[in-house]
Amino acid sequence: IIAILIGLLLPAVQKVREAAARTQSLNNLKQIGLAMHSYYGAYERFPPGFTSRTMSVNGDGLGPGWGWGAHLLPYLEQDNLYRQIDFTKDITDPVHAQVRVQSLKLFLCPSDSPPKPTFTVVADGGSPICDVAFANYVGMGGTFEVTGFPDTNNGVLYRNSKTRVGDITDGTSNTLFVIERESKRAPVTTWVGAVTNSVNPPLNPAFEDEGPPTLVLTNTGEAADGRTPNNLLGHVEDASSRHSGVTCCLLCDGSVRLIANSVNPAT
Repeated sequence: IIAILIGLLLPAVQKVREAAARTQSLNNLKQIGLAMHSYYGAYERFPPGFTSRTMSVNGDGLGPGWGWGAHLLPYLEQDNLYRQIDFTKDITDPVHAQVRVQSLKLFLCPSDSPPKPTFTVVADGGSPICDVAFANYVGMGGTFEVTGFPDTNNGVLYRNSKTRVGDITDGTSNTLFVIERESKRAPVTTWVGAVTNSVNPPLNPAFEDEGPPTLVLTNTGEAADGRTPNNLLGHVEDASSRHSGVTCCLLCDGSVRLIANSVNPAT
């Protein structure tokens, strides 16, 4: 009798725990949305997807690389951490050795379980560059590959972006802003930024390395690509989560939603 009761109880407990974790992830995204709009109130634009000099449009980034999450720190009750960043110096500069490895609870989904709170960013060929803190939330760069189109994508967050509400022509309630990625499918994800000269190694050997923008940004792909959340294609920059059948996201109006894995790619 006891064994039967335990067998009945465990699935119910697991469902309650997952529901709580999903709610917490939505709350994290809600707080990020409030911070985005607080930033907008201060600067009359949303933060850049990441900041970096470049010699040409859609060319390689020359740093410093700081991502949208770093720019939001003062609006996420992380003023002390923010003041430790010299935004004119590269993420990899020794002065940022402690800052870049700070794990922030708000950027972590409670359903995920990354191997460590940090990971090592590598250059082409695999040589280590630096360690950075892992995070679960990335900005939406647009339809196209953020590696190939860091400057000319059609999303809200891209390299050196200064997006205003009036620029969001599909409407803020219809446009993705920030979405989840889980550690098993996307182990190279951080709040810190697009580490200069880094690569995001593929998990699927059929694909090539992705570039630094994928550390903090994602893209939807075109409808024909079928790159819905938790798809089986194995792109390291695609949206994903440990939630059952859904992925949490933030829209540009500050609302949060659940996107089903079965969503129509055209939608």
